[in-house]
Amino acid sequence: MKEPFHIVSDGSCDLPPELVQEKNITVVPFYVSFDDEHYYKEIAEIGVRDFYQQMIDKKSVYPKSSMPSIPDYEEVFLPFVEAGIPIICICITTKFSGSMQSALNARSLLLEEYPRAEITVIDATINTVLQGQYVLEAASLRDCGVSYEDAVARLEEIKSTGRIFFTVGNMEYLKHGGRIGKVAALAGGALDIRPVITLKQGEIFPSGLDRGRKRTLKKVMNLLLDYLQKSSLGIECYSLAIGYGYDKEEALAFREQAISTLQQKGYAIESIPLYQIGATIAVHTGPYPLGFGIIEKGVHPQ
Repeated sequence: MKEPFHIVSDGSCDLPPELVQEKNITVVPFYVSFDDEHYYKEIAEIGVRDFYQQMIDKKSVYPKSSMPSIPDYEEVFLPFVEAGIPIICICITTKFSGSMQSALNARSLLLEEYPRAEITVIDATINTVLQGQYVLEAASLRDCGVSYEDAVARLEEIKSTGRIFFTVGNMEYLKHGGRIGKVAALAGGALDIRPVITLKQGEIFPSGLDRGRKRTLKKVMNLLLDYLQKSSLGIECYSLAIGYGYDKEEALAFREQAISTLQQKGYAIESIPLYQIGATIAVHTGPYPLGFGIIEKGVHPQ
């Protein structure tokens, strides 16, 4: 049976390849480079674990990422356009990358040849694991039989609820990538103070500073609890995930503690999915990002 619409996302969504295949999603990868000359397609040409290992081994080298090209998107869109299948393409926030512009340009080129093609390109206003959750909500809408037009409308409706609450190993990568002010970066370098950060509606906002990993992770947990307490919806109406970088063992322990804390606060939750943050975001955060992504579900449970 022909699918009602197909979901495409750029590689910032950081969904595991096996889950992408299971959910029938197509991912257009970003490129990553350690020398400004050789760029590799993430996952297809360099694994995420290998990327992190190079970051650990080459501490003085700051990798760079490059967005998918217009031809990259054209190549992905074309088979669905030819088959008459509408496309919803979800791209990383335009505040961080020009990936969405590549997708829009590819759409314009294809519409010249296929004027009846239906391609909606959405600015997720978010990225990484949270973008992945948003993409999975698009898949949920499709699989629940929601129409193309209604799915687009619902996705536009819920994206403003997306939040990332996270911390990093140090401020050096954020400083190098121009993601925080130089004064804050200087303070972090001098005093070993680490940031706690909220990402919402495409922008990074400082949510505190503290010494040590345990203290910053506690602040991250408190940001999530505050978000849930202020919501009129129950936790069952949200998609919640944990994103991590190089250290999976730390992430597993953090997840166990998070589930325990949420249960103690009266939230009925048994598990939280755990996803590895990919190269597109890690070039700005360094190898040790850790935190939550949360967004309202496209289809609320009955």
